[in-house]
Amino acid sequence: MKRSSYGYSAAVYGAVAVVMVTAGVARAATSDSANDATKPATSSSVPAKDPVVAIVNGHDIHLSALAKAAQSLPPQLQQAPPQELYPVLLNRLVDERALLVKARESGIAKKPAVKTQMREAANRALEAAYLRAEVKPKLNDAAVKAYYQKHYVGQKQPEEVKARQILVKTKAEAEKIIDQLNKGAKFSALAIKDSIDPGAKNGGELGWFTKDEMVKPFADAAFALKPGTYTKTPVQSQFGWHIIKSQGKREKPAPSFDDVKDSIRQKMTDAAITKALENARTGLKIKLFNPDGSPATPSSAGDSSMAPASK
Repeated sequence: MKRSSYGYSAAVYGAVAVVMVTAGVARAATSDSANDATKPATSSSVPAKDPVVAIVNGHDIHLSALAKAAQSLPPQLQQAPPQELYPVLLNRLVDERALLVKARESGIAKKPAVKTQMREAANRALEAAYLRAEVKPKLNDAAVKAYYQKHYVGQKQPEEVKARQILVKTKAEAEKIIDQLNKGAKFSALAIKDSIDPGAKNGGELGWFTKDEMVKPFADAAFALKPGTYTKTPVQSQFGWHIIKSQGKREKPAPSFDDVKDSIRQKMTDAAITKALENARTGLKIKLFNPDGSPATPSSAGDSSMAPASK
């Protein structure tokens, strides 16, 4: 593997460089330290377990900064050996700090366009911080568990059917198979012998499924069957002609908490963000206008909850 002059993988260096430079520019424009780029950090306030790993123009860079930077990397890069990641991250942070120092010294921050960009970046950071403060407290473990109890354990689950099928290309083939079943042939044996479905080798076994997991003609027929019976006429779908045998019905068991906790947290996050955005408008005077400057109606504004702008 080709290595750079620093002794670490060139591939790792290049990938990390792109990620760190992109993230670093935004971080430099919005972090508190960006406003104090040329002043040294107060070492006495930093724990001894967080050693200084570089000093740039009097500004200390601590090991914790590298750990934080590593967390922003894609998962595949986080798996790189520490001995490769360390020098890459260290040099990226040094580069960022050096760029920031030079940028401050150059006076470019005084340019109107740059001032606007920095102000907008700071505003985005403030908005994000406020949103996190509003949302995060609502996503504690107890709240996630309560959601699970209410929406899974405490709610009726959809009905499931367990079935086998034989799938063939023509109606005539299906009718011939049904005739054999009527004469006592074993369903699983015919599935292994004649079915073109991938599950044929397992005797046509489909396992448990809900109605919305199957195409409509198949689902309607399967859920209409009594356990132990099979369709007496072929069922057509876009996949071919089906003969279906019901092996049982039940209410779908509630999933375990561990299986759904991540999806619950995501649902709660989405709901909390939506609520926070709604609350942010409360008490504010908001007027919306069309592209031509005319007052927007609720329909043209795309929000039925908004009153039309007053003239």
